[in-house]
Amino acid sequence: MACLVVGMTGIGAAPVPTSAPAALCIPILLPCSSPSPSPSPTQNPLLPLPNPLDGSGTESDATPPAEPSAPPQPDTGAPVFTQPAAQLSGSSISFSGLQSVSAVTVPLADGSRIPVLKLAADDIVIDGFMLDVRKATGPALVSTADRMELRGHVEVYVDSLTATLPGGAGITLGAATPPPGDELPPTLLRVNLGLVGVTADSIVFAASHQAMK
Repeated sequence: MACLVVGMTGIGAAPVPTSAPAALCIPILLPCSSPSPSPSPTQNPLLPLPNPLDGSGTESDATPPAEPSAPPQPDTGAPVFTQPAAQLSGSSISFSGLQSVSAVTVPLADGSRIPVLKLAADDIVIDGFMLDVRKATGPALVSTADRMELRGHVEVYVDSLTATLPGGAGITLGAATPPPGDELPPTLLRVNLGLVGVTADSIVFAASHQAMK
């Protein structure tokens, strides 16, 4: 398998674990609003008030608790990455066989872990590819290509994603704001990724070019 790892050390090859990462899912977050207060019913002072916690009240007496958001879980199959994330942009990104969009944590070279958004698919293609890899200071390595093709068991780890939906609306995603479930259209336009790293069976560039800037 090929592995593109992006960070302070630039772009290079890294071993990919043979064990497949566990499937993860994010529960759908439901909006929670506070109901308008209703007047208290007249009660006999000698009788106890209904307790919404023991089932003695009606349904309107109790407000169901909000569904908690599941914290990102460790991705045990992820490679070790470096920081900061690179900036990847493209005129479009297309997914084939999108399997999951999940919030996970991945290991860093210093032994810590960071939360990221993981996109798993059969194939991902980015047209108008540009990748800017740099440290906090110093020159940047800028790679461009007409097209980047990721084929087979593709796993992309990002700390941010902004793009335009086919209908023209904008979308912004991250580890703290994943989509509800795996709901992403097959194509996104004018995409920008904070790329932590990506693994795939093969990574192919068309008309690629690299330069230090």
